[in-house]
Amino acid sequence: MKDSISVIIPCINEAGTLPGLIRTLQKHQAGKIGEIIIVDGGSSDNTVELAQSLGVRVIETAKAGRAFQMNRGAEAAVNPILYFLHADTKPPVQFDESIISSIRNGASGGCFILKFDWNHPALNFYSWFTRLKTSFLRFGDQSLYIKADVFHKIGGFDELHLLMEDQEIISRIKKEGRFDVIQQPVTTSARKYRINGPVRLQLIFTMIWFGYYLGIPQERLKSFYKRTISNGLQAGKEGLLL
Repeated sequence: MKDSISVIIPCINEAGTLPGLIRTLQKHQAGKIGEIIIVDGGSSDNTVELAQSLGVRVIETAKAGRAFQMNRGAEAAVNPILYFLHADTKPPVQFDESIISSIRNGASGGCFILKFDWNHPALNFYSWFTRLKTSFLRFGDQSLYIKADVFHKIGGFDELHLLMEDQEIISRIKKEGRFDVIQQPVTTSARKYRINGPVRLQLIFTMIWFGYYLGIPQERLKSFYKRTISNGLQAGKEGLLL
């Protein structure tokens, strides 16, 4: 289909979130979703079996890493629009129509604004900034859609990026055309903020953000992330994914 979308969801140990996410995708879509692809990076729980039971496509990769997993999903996708979504983020009602409208109106790609599933003043403050147009405030939890031909032309995600891969690719998308910020929010889990504290975690994220733009090597940023951020009992993001 000309206007159909492949939803690509990288996962590691997300058995607790997948059923709710799949139900949301099915409920909130307007009939333009051609396929849902779960790309598992080596889960130790029953993420793979659960995803298969939900009737979605499952790809198992040889290693973990969001950029690596999303690229493998994109290689397998058959639709002209790709939509990369975190397993703990839920899109708004008729999100597929919003994406298609953006593409039809000339965008090469784009994202949504953000809100959290915790009504906390600090998180409300942080999420407000995602409505701004600047590329410096674009992160993976906002999800990312892109024309498949543009994605493949620019070479997909940079697999050398262990984090901040979503922000890096946007600069290359913008060289190919317009990047839209749809003013409807996706809702992402605040689980890391609940575990680490809203102010402390945002400070850590800000330090990583500055470190990235100062050119600190990815391995050092990854090490800092793993030392300072706790995932609690859920290991869905393995301390690698920002």
